[in-house]
Amino acid sequence: METAIVLVILGVIVIGVAAGLAPRVNVAGPLLLVIAGLAVSLLPFVPAVEIDPEIILVGILPPLLYSAAVSLPAIEFRRDFGPISGLSVLLVIITTLTLAGFFLWAVPELGLLLSIALGAILSPTDAVATSIVKRLGLSRRVVTMLEGESLLNDATSLVLLRTAIAAAAAGGAVAAGEFAGAFAWGVLVAIAAGALVGFLALRLRVWVGDSAANTAISFVVPFAAYLPTEHLGGSGLVAAVVAGIVTGQGSARWFTAEQRLSDALNWRTIEVVLEGAIFLIMGLELKDLWLQNLAEQGGPQRAIVLAVAALAIVLVVRTGYVALLVLLQGRRAHAKRERLGALDARIDAYEDVYLDDPPPTPVDRRGRSVERHRVERRLTVWRRRVRRELADLDYYQASPLGWKHGGIIVWAGMRGVVTLAAAQTLPRETPARELLILTAFLVAIISLLVQGFTLPWFSRLLKLPPESDDLSRDERDRIDAALRDAAQQTLESPDLARPDGTPFPPALLSHVGTRMSEAPDEDESAAVRDRLHLRLVLLAAMRTRLGTLARSGISSGALRHALAELDAEELNLRLRLKGEGDGE
Repeated sequence: METAIVLVILGVIVIGVAAGLAPRVNVAGPLLLVIAGLAVSLLPFVPAVEIDPEIILVGILPPLLYSAAVSLPAIEFRRDFGPISGLSVLLVIITTLTLAGFFLWAVPELGLLLSIALGAILSPTDAVATSIVKRLGLSRRVVTMLEGESLLNDATSLVLLRTAIAAAAAGGAVAAGEFAGAFAWGVLVAIAAGALVGFLALRLRVWVGDSAANTAISFVVPFAAYLPTEHLGGSGLVAAVVAGIVTGQGSARWFTAEQRLSDALNWRTIEVVLEGAIFLIMGLELKDLWLQNLAEQGGPQRAIVLAVAALAIVLVVRTGYVALLVLLQGRRAHAKRERLGALDARIDAYEDVYLDDPPPTPVDRRGRSVERHRVERRLTVWRRRVRRELADLDYYQASPLGWKHGGIIVWAGMRGVVTLAAAQTLPRETPARELLILTAFLVAIISLLVQGFTLPWFSRLLKLPPESDDLSRDERDRIDAALRDAAQQTLESPDLARPDGTPFPPALLSHVGTRMSEAPDEDESAAVRDRLHLRLVLLAAMRTRLGTLARSGISSGALRHALAELDAEELNLRLRLKGEGDGE
């Protein structure tokens, strides 16, 4: 009963702080929850709290990472996958080795392998902490890079951690080839398992029509991806991320509007509860770590010094890497545009020379030249690829990555709960284990509080204006034109029919035209139901066309906004049909 009461109190604190107090004081909820946990843990009547790291690594992180991956802007993620993968892999390795050298000097009893393990623990940025960045309204490109980095860098750090601990337990050294093999296996297994689970879950959820049951199935998906991947030696967290990306991309095509709305509302609730709990736990664990260091180390002074020095090293290494990244981005974009322009000119020249006078070849059943048709298809593929890459370059030009944005990427790279949970997986026989765990805890806490609280001030110092959430007029016009065209083509289709298969009245088809956004009359007649059904058919055609626009360079935000508008209209139409007694 006492445990239940404590859980209720903690739930009230999480919801009250995250949803009630944080918006009123204009401070990110995670920061307030960390402070609340610290304050509660220091009260004399509150017992020391020690959370099993498996609860965090298995029970909390997979659904949180899955949910973040579902809403990840896939187009922008693809465009910046190069720098994101560099931040997630190369930067983690460089940071780990640099920290390992420092800890080998500062805590010599650790040895090289355990120093590498501790460096790996402190290297990854926190996915949940990126919620602090999102609320500032900064460049969406910067937010996507930070979010992508934090979703993927756990794989690198945890593989490094496991390999170093295993080598230390065996009393041997770890070879670079062994790490590379373990990392490659962990990532490949994670990608395969996550993609398979995500695809199978999509197909199952399409078969299950009820929205509530459908969303309930989605709660199982991150664990279904995580557990078998870990059993096979892969990165379960990356598998959960991949399953989330597959789900996010497939939902627009496979799910109904009601299912998408149910998913969004229910998963947002899960996020609020788990994010709040995870940061509150961080604060609550302080007392136990503090008492252990008092007993074993004579106080926390050494841990504080190590934490401050380690965090400074992390920031210096990150600054150097991001500076190089920003420098190379501009040069690569300019050179790539020149190459694409030359390739486009060669395609035009080839088309002019070859297709105007193609060699004689056999014809297919439609009377077309087989060779000509093959060349035309190949040219179409190449033109589509060139257009997509040119659209990517336009995106880079519209959202440049300058030194100010690099400053935000550096300062927003906060450590968090992954660092704390990973530190607690260190073997019990590790020398000065309590010192290392408190050091990791302090790095995470100092990083969250100092960088988190000063990030708004830092962005103002750099004079970075908040980026508007409004869609660009060009993207809005392109989407509207494409959707109107899809509706018009559907109206002209000979296969257009009511749900029972009978054709719509010709007078209705000629009247509708492009006026589908007008509200129907309130007359509860068969003509009104016909008009509602016709609008549903056109909405389906528009949604299909919207899926093809993802390859045309339009941003994920614009596409999701348009999809939400179509979903809202569909839900309204179906509600009207139910109100009129239509079972459709």
